[in-house]
Amino acid sequence: MRQNPSFVLGETAEIKRLIRDNPWATIISHTSAGELVASHYPVILEESAEDIVLLGHVGRPDEQLHELGSHELLVVIQGPHGYISPGWYDASGAVPTWNFITAHLYGTPELLGAEENLRVLEELVDHFEERMPEPRRMNGTPVDAAYAARISAGTMGFRLRVTRLVAKNKMSQNKPAETVERVIAELEGDGPYASAALATEMRRVHDRLGR
Repeated sequence: MRQNPSFVLGETAEIKRLIRDNPWATIISHTSAGELVASHYPVILEESAEDIVLLGHVGRPDEQLHELGSHELLVVIQGPHGYISPGWYDASGAVPTWNFITAHLYGTPELLGAEENLRVLEELVDHFEERMPEPRRMNGTPVDAAYAARISAGTMGFRLRVTRLVAKNKMSQNKPAETVERVIAELEGDGPYASAALATEMRRVHDRLGR
């Protein structure tokens, strides 16, 4: 991903927020056979780590496809994004664009043993179930524990310490404040390209810039 100084997302805390809010990841490998392989799985953060460390899993077939643990992976996290019409700017000449927030995270995954893999799967389920009125944990009863252990055997857990990254937050930072407000108003409206999530992300960025 080409970087642009105007749109750099450089704060570790903000990248971690992006991951927490958008845990559905694209995992990409360039294998020893010269093939590109991509899979899609949820990831969570190892919250105790100061740096960015991802915890996740893949199915056993995908473990083999990616040659998991033998080389560097690219993990792509994508946040809110959407079309920005030039009609939302002003009467001067303009072209359409796309606003987005994304992070490309690189690292060689560490494979987890069966016990730690099960723990990570439990954390993953808890991460999503905690919002439910009656959360369904993986290990709620002895029967659930046996079932969880059986299911986890078909997965391979991993820990990925991010060793390099490119992160970008393109939210009209190069536009005047009045233009930004018009864009946000359109995104918050009911038009064909309305996106409340993208509008919220834009407000967050511009509030941090003090606009």
